[in-house]
Amino acid sequence: MNGDSDSTSGDVNNISSFTKISTVSEVMDNKSFEGFGNLIFPVDRDFDGNTRLDDIDDIYVWYNYINDDKTVEIVNYMKDEVDAGNQIFYHIYSEDEMETDPEKRNTGIFYFRGEPGNKMAILNAGGGFMYVGAMQDSFPHALELSKKGYNAFALIYRPGAAMEDLVRAVAFIFEHADELEVDTSGYSVWGGSAGARMAAWFGNDGTEVYGEKAYPKPATVVMQYTGLSEVTGAEPPTYSCVGTDDGTFDYRIMEERTNRIKANGTDAEIEVFDGLPHGFGLGIGTNAEGWIDNAVKFWEDHM
Repeated sequence: MNGDSDSTSGDVNNISSFTKISTVSEVMDNKSFEGFGNLIFPVDRDFDGNTRLDDIDDIYVWYNYINDDKTVEIVNYMKDEVDAGNQIFYHIYSEDEMETDPEKRNTGIFYFRGEPGNKMAILNAGGGFMYVGAMQDSFPHALELSKKGYNAFALIYRPGAAMEDLVRAVAFIFEHADELEVDTSGYSVWGGSAGARMAAWFGNDGTEVYGEKAYPKPATVVMQYTGLSEVTGAEPPTYSCVGTDDGTFDYRIMEERTNRIKANGTDAEIEVFDGLPHGFGLGIGTNAEGWIDNAVKFWEDHM
């Protein structure tokens, strides 16, 4: 359905909270999400809007261990935030830019608020540069970071212009830091799979290389399950994690990259989880569960 929801009638649009049997369309069409509901699920994937929240696995190819309870928690968190008067979605391009290039309406940032004035993180989901798998690869992480008091932004990017959208999002956050009530110093950039490549590239290059004004590079990059091997010597401190049964990228590529970063004198850490496949997200219910706490501690050491 390319992210466009099937029309649903009034009572459905007024659902007060979601459950596992709520459908994707019921979420996207809910009045609380007017103007951006289609971006909660992959806008670049064809899927049935009648898919229930406890059956979304097929939407997210390459991902494993999608947790029903976490999905429901995320969409209810979003709804509660909006209904409490908090803006959760921000377009990162101006109205004129979106008028000129309508595809720019399919990008923006979802804001998971922590403590006002606290540090911030930017998260990039993977999806093979074909779609944005935020419900598994960035929304859950952002929600957990917000629970720890950090302000987290989950980027919805255009797969064909991923780095352009990432640097625009970074610039937008810096430009609106007072309004957003975030501390931009010592920030971190996170990503899984394709999103991990984005985080690493940005950590190396910063904003100017991609055509934006110069802003500080991140203090830390957090990466999950990607096959990126290049090391330039410009890497910031980097935390990585991956499973040994990742059929998409061999975990040893990440191990070798971590060692090369460390050899250049930059702090780097990797956790390798025995038996885990690609796309495990937070790893809820697996031997990777809790890795995000270690990643946060690594970030805190380098703020």
